Amino acid sequence: METEPKDVIVLGSIRRGKIKFSNIQSETKITAEELNSILEELEKKNYITVEEKKGWFGKKIELKITEEGSMELDRKIIQIQNKWKEMQSIYQSGDKQKLQQKMEENKSLLPTMMFFGMMDMMMFSMMFSMIGIGMSDYVSQENMPDGGMDDGGMDDRGFDFDIGF
Repeated sequence: METEPKDVIVLGSIRRGKIKFSNIQSETKITAEELNSILEELEKKNYITVEEKKGWFGKKIELKITEEGSMELDRKIIQIQNKWKEMQSIYQSGDKQKLQQKMEENKSLLPTMMFFGMMDMMMFSMMFSMIGIGMSDYVSQENMPDGGMDDGGMDDRGFDFDIGF
């Protein structure tokens, strides 16, 4: 059975211990509507189970990965790791066109590689530099680790100057 990159991210989040919808959504940054759809599909494939439990404030729903789901996740992680190793090898060979082609082929997997910490971010940025494009052309800002550059919460619109105080 084939799974999509976001399915893999959601399965990984559940296996990491995120058992509530809100926690999975927070970690994966997937919209509620899309996450609900993904969870329904994962349940149909028997990759997760949905358990209703009674709590102090009513029922609560917990999601758990099944053995089948865990095996599928492991299989997908190995495939994605191999694709990253392939891109590294092409980068090291110095073939810009082949690297750009391989990165284009694997564009949908880049957020998954980041989510699971498979890629070396320094090498990843050097790959983009080698082919002469920006990382944002391939990976959306919300999928960048830590939401991109941390400016301490300041919105300086790109200006950085010292006024002498």
